[in-house]
Amino acid sequence: MIRVLIADDQALVRGAFEVLVNSAPGMTVVGAAADGVEAVELALREAPDVVLMDVRMPKLDGIEATRRIIAASRKSAQPDAAGDSDCAESRSCGARVLILTTFDLDEYVYAALRAGASGFLLKDTAPAQLLDAISVVAAGEALLAPSVTRRLIEQFSRSPQPSRAPRVSLDGVTEREHEVLALIGRGLSNAEIAEHLHLASPTVKTHVSRLLMKLGARDRAQLVIVAYESGLLDQQPFPHAPS
Repeated sequence: MIRVLIADDQALVRGAFEVLVNSAPGMTVVGAAADGVEAVELALREAPDVVLMDVRMPKLDGIEATRRIIAASRKSAQPDAAGDSDCAESRSCGARVLILTTFDLDEYVYAALRAGASGFLLKDTAPAQLLDAISVVAAGEALLAPSVTRRLIEQFSRSPQPSRAPRVSLDGVTEREHEVLALIGRGLSNAEIAEHLHLASPTVKTHVSRLLMKLGARDRAQLVIVAYESGLLDQQPFPHAPS
């Protein structure tokens, strides 16, 4: 059963999402928050698998709420003195956050990824697609449309942000893994990467798994951030890929 927490300052939206999620087989709503502070408190208490997080909320915005929830999840994932962890052996460690907003703005996408979100959707997404997104994120995958990623990276390439984070080290990453990471950062899927590099799909999957391990990334969305913050995308031409 996928446990879902809903965070939105509009009661009607919270109610609609709650009805939708509870109507889906294998999903249940474990809490609903009207602001960011309440979202963090409920996430820590109820330990949901997925948090549907609005961006603009009172007291604490969805980006900062996401950052605090992910930080708490990572802390609980650390082994104790006996080598044990609070993480379940299946799926992921701690809550994963799926950002839902009416604002299709690049700065929100980047800020959400930097905060540790695993997905980004607009509120006008079809109900069936939203439920699919919850399942994808709960399974430990990132949900980031290639078109969103490409638009995001293109914007930063045109006008680098003054608050850009320090360069991330890619020590220990092989030349082939550099190539795969750059294409992940550009928003390509595994199938597109395989075609672009003339590799078998299982080989690409292996490279992605090794990148996650070497870079300590939570999921594919975090690899996009690493690719950007390492400066790798400044060095690579933008590949042609399906929209």
